[in-house]
Amino acid sequence: MTITLRPALPFDIAALWALRTVAVRVSCATHYAPEQIAAWRASPVPPAYAAMLAAGGGVVAMQDEAIAGYAMLNVDKHEVDAVFVDPARAGLGIGRQLLMALEQLARQRGMARLRLSASLNAVPFYQAAGFVALRAEAYAHPSGISLASVAMEKELTPA
Repeated sequence: MTITLRPALPFDIAALWALRTVAVRVSCATHYAPEQIAAWRASPVPPAYAAMLAAGGGVVAMQDEAIAGYAMLNVDKHEVDAVFVDPARAGLGIGRQLLMALEQLARQRGMARLRLSASLNAVPFYQAAGFVALRAEAYAHPSGISLASVAMEKELTPA
């Protein structure tokens, strides 16, 4: 099984959002109520996605011809916006590869640290990657719901 990474492009957005919706349904259901998952899944693609891609902040993991996962860096906010892996491919190190690619992008842009708001199910993943929990918070999701999350950050070592 070979995973290759490539930049995310505007034509990928629909496929990325579909993968994200499946990942939310499967991976987040253990930590959030069904009505939260339903609202989260139903939300449309945020307008910021196109801007993040235009700024070079998206990375796609490909396995053969299929999108296995993706990650988004908000260059303006120095923030990991998203890391999602196809639940059928979980546990293969794809998320770790994507996060490392985002960290490299951040370093190339002179960022000294990255921040993120982790869903509760993702906190152990980010901790294993060196992110430190700062505080519990309520993430105001664009769909209008509030999601329990954890604000985290990581100091980036120079390249």
